[in-house]
Amino acid sequence: MRKAGESDVMFAVAQGRNPAEERSAQRKQAKHAKPDTLRAVCAEYLQRPEHKRLRTIRAREATLVRHVYPVLGDRDINTIKRSDIARLLDKVEDLSGSVMADETPGFVSHILNWHAKRSDEFRSPIVKGMRRTRPKERARSRVLSDDELRRVWLTAEASDAPFAKLVQVLLLTCARRSEASRMAWAELENGDWVLPSLRNKTGLLLVRPLSVATQELLTKLPRIGDCPFVFGNGRTAISGFSRLKACFDAASRVSGWRLHDLRRTSRSLMSRAGVNPDHAERCLGHIIGGVRGTYDRHEFYDEKKDAFEALAAQIQRIVNPRSNVTPLRRG
Repeated sequence: MRKAGESDVMFAVAQGRNPAEERSAQRKQAKHAKPDTLRAVCAEYLQRPEHKRLRTIRAREATLVRHVYPVLGDRDINTIKRSDIARLLDKVEDLSGSVMADETPGFVSHILNWHAKRSDEFRSPIVKGMRRTRPKERARSRVLSDDELRRVWLTAEASDAPFAKLVQVLLLTCARRSEASRMAWAELENGDWVLPSLRNKTGLLLVRPLSVATQELLTKLPRIGDCPFVFGNGRTAISGFSRLKACFDAASRVSGWRLHDLRRTSRSLMSRAGVNPDHAERCLGHIIGGVRGTYDRHEFYDEKKDAFEALAAQIQRIVNPRSNVTPLRRG
């Protein structure tokens, strides 16, 4: 059984399949599908302007092509029963793990509910309680220890590979992998990283005042041709994270962690450095709820800048620990 999070592309190639050809064939089939099939309804949903702008639209389409269409794509949507969905999720769990089996009905449910609003008779067969795991049960709490952080950082520092520098930037900025891996040169302005609202999970523009250490690191990265991405290969943004991380783990001799764990590690280091919790949450791009979130529109730019500097300093204290033994001077 594959673990959730591994590359679908690499998995397909390992099986001797061509993912690009499969996607192309699926799209062609969707265009010619009968109007009442699940495939046709999904294709109509994906083509709507309001859905094309969704941040996760590519992930949703990939899930449909890989898991849903082969099983239920050509079925009349009005004949799909709850038992059909249950058997679909069984296959997804066997192939890609329980996490993907939880995410798949979420994607499909959005589409079926959208279709139900446009139909006089259709009722979605997906109901509550179909998840295979509880979110709290699979919530991760992994943070890197000081020794692990030191080895990860020194391995990244010794490498010129884009993935290695991405690891450092993730630690210094508390960013999500999807945010940092597609960082564009145009988003860097006068020492700030301005994340557009369309790339932010909250749908709001986010300004991260970069620490001096982060700015210096980014300044040293080469610009490859006309590639707009900071972490790119000259044409596109960095990808193939499973393979790249496996090589990085072997070099650093640290395993059992995910890139998203770096975000949790950095947030913990901010607390350790004495950063105000609200300021730390804003550095992560989280929205402060309640009355404060509604009425307090101060951007906290200076506070976030100080927080990122404190984070960078905390990382350096761990990577380059100073001895607390002071030699006595001879009289």
